Amino acid sequence: MTLRLATPADINALADLGRRAFIAKFGPLYAPHDLAAFLDDTHVPAKVARELADPGMVVAVIEAGGAIAAFCKVAHASTMPRHSAAQRPAEVKQLYTDPDLIGRGLGARLMTWAIDEARRVGADELQLSVYADNPDAHRFYARFGLVKIADITFRVGDHIDPEIMMAVPL
Repeated sequence: MTLRLATPADINALADLGRRAFIAKFGPLYAPHDLAAFLDDTHVPAKVARELADPGMVVAVIEAGGAIAAFCKVAHASTMPRHSAAQRPAEVKQLYTDPDLIGRGLGARLMTWAIDEARRVGADELQLSVYADNPDAHRFYARFGLVKIADITFRVGDHIDPEIMMAVPL
């Protein structure tokens, strides 16, 4: 499995994997109209294309057998609410693995890459948000030194989820 930076040729595959991974993990939590609104705003080729063209964001993929198995998006400047003393925080925007490939170390490989990428651009902290009722993800991120620093929210359509903001100093 190869870790590489995403290219414009990956746009459709990234949008598709983002949709599939989100639905597999969180789909049953939402009313159909909220889920559809979120997916149509977040996991569509046009949005992925804008992200890939953004010099302030970098996207890595893990490719296996010619298909994208996992991806991670890192924003060089965090858009999270300010809840720490960090002066130059970076942010993991999304870290998704193909639902059929979870548990094979792909997420860990991408998280290591994300920390290295944040350091590379001079970030002093790496931040992310995670669904409050996702203890597996909390444990996963804690393995990389991230700790809860705040309770925040996340909008999916008209639905507001409780989230936690986690961070690790770099």
